Amino acid sequence: MDRTFHPRSRRIAPLVALTAAALLLSAGCSSGSGGKKAEESGGGGTTGRADTPRMTVALVTHQAPGDTFWDIVRKGAEAAAAKDNIRLVYANDPNAGAQANLVQNAIDQKVDGIAVTLAKPGAMKDVVGRATSAGIPVVGLNSGLSDWKKLGLMEFFGQDETVAGEALGKKLNAEGAKKAVCVIQEQGNVGLTQRCDGVKRTFGGTTVNLYVNGTDMPSVKSTITAKLKQDSAIDYVVALGAPYALTAVQSVSDAGSKAKIATFDLNKDLTGAIGKGTIQFAVDQQPYLQGYLAVDSLWLYKNNGNYSGGGEQPVLTGPAFVDKSNVDTVAEFAAKGTR
Repeated sequence: MDRTFHPRSRRIAPLVALTAAALLLSAGCSSGSGGKKAEESGGGGTTGRADTPRMTVALVTHQAPGDTFWDIVRKGAEAAAAKDNIRLVYANDPNAGAQANLVQNAIDQKVDGIAVTLAKPGAMKDVVGRATSAGIPVVGLNSGLSDWKKLGLMEFFGQDETVAGEALGKKLNAEGAKKAVCVIQEQGNVGLTQRCDGVKRTFGGTTVNLYVNGTDMPSVKSTITAKLKQDSAIDYVVALGAPYALTAVQSVSDAGSKAKIATFDLNKDLTGAIGKGTIQFAVDQQPYLQGYLAVDSLWLYKNNGNYSGGGEQPVLTGPAFVDKSNVDTVAEFAAKGTR
């Protein structure tokens, strides 16, 4: 099979040899939207590290300030980088245009590979095309399962958000829920919309969407509280991230509501809340695994010519439910920052 690297609309084939990249010292935000400049990791000693030539990989996400989910993604990416003798440069911005600029910075620095999230794929299309045209392999993670092949990415690691939402909707039916509010913390994020759409597709009750400003937790709290006071029929709050679920616990209390809470995604505090019963269950997509596999896949490709999923199928890391029946096991790993 011919695996000569060249960009194309559905998938990309292997890469011709690239020179080692300079650091992304200039990568930063141009929008003032709360994103971060690029940060390096994986630069310690050599014990246990692959003896392959040093690579530089850029991980560029749409992380918003205060969203601890991405700390887990980054920890997985750093573990793979340390193992593979990779200089990992992390950059993030929730503003799609600013995120695209960070990817352009990586291209300008001639990195050996790019791992990127596609929360707003339309804004990333052109810059991803420029990366592949420059001979830089690009893989996707977390967001963009519906668009990664259209944009010419080599591989994708994440969960099918629609399937995850449908699974949660069925779980709500089993819980006997009648009316759920699905809290969306970022407008325009296709993955979040797909989650709520999936819930609505399988849930036998009524679902309403509630948009909140995910970068302002006091506002998130007050908006959910107001909705619960306005509509006492709501018996389930569905959050789309651990920090928002934990904030919803406060909103339910403040509103004097009897609504229960379910969520997508985990962190250490969230597993504790499930154990206490203040949150009923979570859908886990294993963000550590997403970060690890995305970075490791670029090493495997450059050194071995390997493709996960054969370059055609995504590698699914979720969904899986975490509730009182299994939270004690999961909490052990959540405490280490790997779940």
